[in-house]
Amino acid sequence: MPNLMLNWQQALGVGALLVVAWLLLRRRPRWSGVATFCREGAIIAGLFAFWQILQRVTSSDGGDAIGRAHWIDRLQSALLFPNERSVQDLILGHEAVVKLANLFYASMHFTGMGIFLLWLYFRHRDDYPAVRTTLALSTLGCFFVQFLAVAPPRLLPGYVDTAEFYGQSVYNAGFSVDNFGAMPSVHVLFAAVVGWYAWRVSTSPWRWIGPLHFAVTVFVVVATANHWWLDGVVAIMILVGAAWLRRGTLAIVHRWRAGRLPAPETADLEATVPVTAP
Repeated sequence: MPNLMLNWQQALGVGALLVVAWLLLRRRPRWSGVATFCREGAIIAGLFAFWQILQRVTSSDGGDAIGRAHWIDRLQSALLFPNERSVQDLILGHEAVVKLANLFYASMHFTGMGIFLLWLYFRHRDDYPAVRTTLALSTLGCFFVQFLAVAPPRLLPGYVDTAEFYGQSVYNAGFSVDNFGAMPSVHVLFAAVVGWYAWRVSTSPWRWIGPLHFAVTVFVVVATANHWWLDGVVAIMILVGAAWLRRGTLAIVHRWRAGRLPAPETADLEATVPVTAP
């Protein structure tokens, strides 16, 4: 599978060009929309480069990643979670379905998020900053957890590495990805952001595509043995925590600014510092 992603140097280069464009256009009212788009693009490019760098830092020989994976397997059994292999058995033996699942896992992680962010930016601009900040905070939280290496099911006996079997593995295609970064699942995190916010901010009948994308992603990451159930559970917990952290921080800033302004002007704060629910 060819590597179609930018490396961290290329991502930083794109971000730098977008910053220059933003600086040149931001004081021209005619181009204010383009300037804002360049600024947001630079933020996304910078975060993507940071992700690539962190993947290099956290990648290792795994340490006790296999032992931690066995511990998660035992914990899930105690919690009566269905075994990941039972989900795999639903698609094993159906070559076309397995290949499609592998392709979805490899291609829809960033593609789905990119489409969602563009849709949110152009169709629901007021909600974009809150979602973007929540996404950045939750992704950063996942990266910190990933410093504790955990092997995915596909590296344990009894599971099938479906992508490796059909030559579709992203881990052999030059991507900067960590073989032992299963916990938590950033795939599930991104899909949860798309699913929840697409449903919440839109009134279109098509908003169900967001939750459907989330459901398919959860099924795919388990059926291909790339993640444990708990990888997704922890990712969603981090997402909820990040959403409340953003809202709580904004509320504190709101109160701080209210205390610094003269009393007659405090009534206008709601218009200048909106508090958006997570």
